[in-house]
Amino acid sequence: MNIGIPKERMGGEDRVGLTPAGVGLLTRAGHSCYLESGAGSAAGFDDYDYERNGATIVTEGEALYAKSDLILKVLRPISEEIAWMHPGQIVMGFLGLMAAPKTELEALVAQKTTLVAYEMITPDGVDYPILKTMSEVTGRMAPYIAGTLLMRSNGGRGVLLNGVPGISAGEVLILGAGTLGVNAARAFLGLGAKVFLLSRSLERLRCLDAQFNGQLTTMISHDFNIAHVVRFADVVIGAVRTPGERAPQLINRQMLRTMRRGAVVLDFAIDHGGCVETSHPTTLDSPTFIEEDIVHYCVPNVPGAVPRTSTHAFNNAAWPFIRALIESGPATAFAHVPELKKAVIIRNGDVVDEKLEAVLRKS
Repeated sequence: MNIGIPKERMGGEDRVGLTPAGVGLLTRAGHSCYLESGAGSAAGFDDYDYERNGATIVTEGEALYAKSDLILKVLRPISEEIAWMHPGQIVMGFLGLMAAPKTELEALVAQKTTLVAYEMITPDGVDYPILKTMSEVTGRMAPYIAGTLLMRSNGGRGVLLNGVPGISAGEVLILGAGTLGVNAARAFLGLGAKVFLLSRSLERLRCLDAQFNGQLTTMISHDFNIAHVVRFADVVIGAVRTPGERAPQLINRQMLRTMRRGAVVLDFAIDHGGCVETSHPTTLDSPTFIEEDIVHYCVPNVPGAVPRTSTHAFNNAAWPFIRALIESGPATAFAHVPELKKAVIIRNGDVVDEKLEAVLRKS
């Protein structure tokens, strides 16, 4: 099989679809790998690292797409890349198609390609091994981001999250008790902040209360509790998302107006549409905006800020599925590898995901 590894063209994205080690495994198995020149540079992987593992360096993205049967990406392709695709081509990556513009969805369908979403790969509908790696990275980055944005020079309240003797620590509200939310909670607690974790599942909250020895304040997630805590929170973390669906909107503009001036919202659900009414996507180059006197951080690809760690992390989890697809062949893999079958969103131009099909049907 011919495998292409292109540059990521979405703003500020420096991760790369496959590491040099992964290329070496594929070329030694008899496959051909093409790398767009410079695709791995920002993650610390030079073209030479790929060449010595058997890759062929291609200078133009369009030429790489033309040569490749399988494209290994990080984020969904932009319009320029969609135009380069050809019928029968397979694209794997974190696609987030439920939040994509309808025009791009229609263009993807028209190209008669097959799209496999990493965020939809799951053995049981509960564990999402590839998505989990990026949720871990994002959650652990949260205190670094929030602490910086709380500085007055960045529009924040001027609060030190872990406080000092005689001064109370900052208060953090986390909406969602999945992998991202729990990793964020652990990181904020380690820093010394006060953490409020909200979830719709009482059983989940019981488990986390025991896991963290009562250090967390746990609350059931509903409008009353959310509205109560946002009024005094220094930081609000949006960590609610269901793979393949738009994120629920949990904080409306009216709630935002009750928050302390200069508080920070990190809407980590923005890649699934966002869970705050005032959120809109930003980039790593220009990550924030201020609305209703609240600092908003709405970057869809937060792990892209630490591209080397993130690339290794998601490649570790994605490799078994990449290998299964290549070794078995697409037809066999999609029929007999359940995790891959569930992750196919569009197949040869046919939309096979019911929720995405409903989006496309809307006028």
